[in-house]
Amino acid sequence: METTLDIPKYKMNDEEEKKEILRKYRALLRTLKSKLKPGDKENIRVAFEMAVEAHKNTRRKSGEPYILHPIAVAMICVEEIGLGVRSTICALLHDTVEDTDITIDVVKREFGPEIARIVDGLTKIANVLDANTSQQAENFKKILLTLTDDPRVILIKLADRLHNMRTLGSMNREKQLKIASETVYVYAPLAHRMGLYTIKTELEDLSMKYMEPDSYRYIALKLEKTKRDRTRYINDFIRPIKEKLSQSNFDFEIYGRPKSIHSIWNKMKKKGVSFEEVYDLFAIRIILNSPTEREKEDCWKVYSLVTDEYIPAPERLRDWLSNPKSNGYEALHTTVMGPQGKWVEVQIRTRRMNDIAEKGLAAHWKYKEGTTEENRFDNWFQQIRDMLASQDTNSIDFLQDFKVSFLAEEIYVYTPKGDVKMLPSGASALDFAFAVHTMVGEKCIGAKVNHKLVPLGHILRSGDQIEIITSTKQKPKSEWLKLVVTTKAKTKIKDSLKEEKRAIAEEGKIILHRKLDHLGVSMSQSNLDEIATYYKLNSSLDLLYDIAVRKIDLKELKEFQVLGDKISAPKIIKTLVEEKSDVSHKNQNKKDTELIIFGESSDKIMYTLANCCKPIPGDDVFGFITQGEGLKIHRTNCPNAARLLSNYGHRVVKTKWVKNKEISFLTGIKIIGLDDVGVINKITNLISGTLKININALTIEAKEGLFEGNVKVYVHDKDELEELVKNLQDLPGIESVERYDTE
Repeated sequence: METTLDIPKYKMNDEEEKKEILRKYRALLRTLKSKLKPGDKENIRVAFEMAVEAHKNTRRKSGEPYILHPIAVAMICVEEIGLGVRSTICALLHDTVEDTDITIDVVKREFGPEIARIVDGLTKIANVLDANTSQQAENFKKILLTLTDDPRVILIKLADRLHNMRTLGSMNREKQLKIASETVYVYAPLAHRMGLYTIKTELEDLSMKYMEPDSYRYIALKLEKTKRDRTRYINDFIRPIKEKLSQSNFDFEIYGRPKSIHSIWNKMKKKGVSFEEVYDLFAIRIILNSPTEREKEDCWKVYSLVTDEYIPAPERLRDWLSNPKSNGYEALHTTVMGPQGKWVEVQIRTRRMNDIAEKGLAAHWKYKEGTTEENRFDNWFQQIRDMLASQDTNSIDFLQDFKVSFLAEEIYVYTPKGDVKMLPSGASALDFAFAVHTMVGEKCIGAKVNHKLVPLGHILRSGDQIEIITSTKQKPKSEWLKLVVTTKAKTKIKDSLKEEKRAIAEEGKIILHRKLDHLGVSMSQSNLDEIATYYKLNSSLDLLYDIAVRKIDLKELKEFQVLGDKISAPKIIKTLVEEKSDVSHKNQNKKDTELIIFGESSDKIMYTLANCCKPIPGDDVFGFITQGEGLKIHRTNCPNAARLLSNYGHRVVKTKWVKNKEISFLTGIKIIGLDDVGVINKITNLISGTLKININALTIEAKEGLFEGNVKVYVHDKDELEELVKNLQDLPGIESVERYDTE
């Protein structure tokens, strides 16, 4: 049957393409072979032919037939995630309902309700990160409802995103930036949370390739150059451990695995070190074939053998055997001092643990049968369901809240009785109070962490034991919102504040009622909305509250027009218009309006440079339309870039620099070096004398033989800055030179 399979009605000029499609389809069937039951092959064939027919006139941006994409997604599902036949059918059909004439009813009729539900979930996700923000939050909730109902939706979506990232090269630059941002902002953390470490790592690396291409290439090149030395070092390190493991009769596999480019780059940024100074460029992984009942014991025995050979750093031991992560990850990690004085990370796990680490949720379920304690995913899903039930439907912050509460690394903390609570990394004592019970959170006045009194905003660490102190007189305050990260705490605080606000607003209602009576109009919702809009307030509740606390005295009401039972706000006050035109006139005198071309036209558009990343000409940038502050220019590697590009894609404007040597931009460089006689003189001579660059400010601090200098300089573009950095690095005694964003 396989050999005679024909592609129905496929309009294709090229026989080679037809052969390629069949080759990929057969490879998929071969990979699935061990999972096929009677009738499965026929169902897969029907799904394949349906997808081929549906996409027959469509090509991808790369020019290849579209059908190759669903086949590739199905292959990732089976090979890299470990999913089965039903998921394969869903992956083959995942784009049909959204992009073609096939409906959910057709899928349901052909394959039944389960597959139809998953395909429907995938269709809902398709538009999730393209709509306006509040719509996006709504769509994301739909995904999560489907996720808690059937997690295969997210697993197939992650496979789809991975294939899109692998083939992102054929997209235009704007699309690359947007898709890469979404990926690093939502999909990589989601893959991590589902336990798919390999996929998470690849998604992060591919995102970095498009968002920070220079840094990506730099590290990739360095890794390539140091590969031979690294391999030699790994072999030297492994040799004695291998001997010990063999002598102890362990059935094992041991190898060195390079760290991802993205994680190396993060370490360089976080610790402010160069590539050469990142010590853990690779990790040694030991995988044991151990029976379930001996897994823990064997891992600790191996740990003992490793630390007999090499001295460990005690503070770097990570024990996820006793307390696995909420996504099912189990392992022992330790960092030891290897040959040549280098620190090396060693990861110890069994074959089962490795499967769960590689294939996450899919493998987790495979091993779940017959066990009771592995319900961490179920707990996580239940938390998401609770969050969805209590969420404001129009919450713009929904995605951010979800990221912080459910995609962050987790910590484990204890109640005074020793019960364990799981919280996201960065959670405070107040978060813990709300996690115990809403009433405990609302009445919390302080906490004791490990028997020491701490403030409400104290950040908790794994292993802390917390006792909450309450008072019946306490009630939530608006500043509490800055002290918490969990959605539960935020929602409960907001609800409580709203209740209090409503009570106070009742007084405002009475005052406004009197005023409107005086005008002879009723207190209808449309009249309230008209007044709230005039005072630039978001809701009638805010209006009534502001009236009650005397923030608004309503004297402007006499300027409103009365039309029957309705009132109409006066037009915008003239002075505001004059003020605005004056501002734009002032800005137009600046020559920097010639700096950027937007879209395909070279219109001169007003903009400001974002303070969070201080771009200069030559930086990779994008324009972002803000609310109230016009157009702002950000660097693509700005700390806020991923959030802006993925959350507000519709507000991003295509930008590029135009050469203009008349304008200078203020930027900063940090110099660290040996505190030697005359070193400051050499630096200032080089900047002002040799390179003729203006210095705006210079601060030097010397301590214990080292100095740290911060220099603010005016440069025309990135090239000039890079030349300055290179020349400074060449000076004797200079340790490092880095750009920083000026205040």
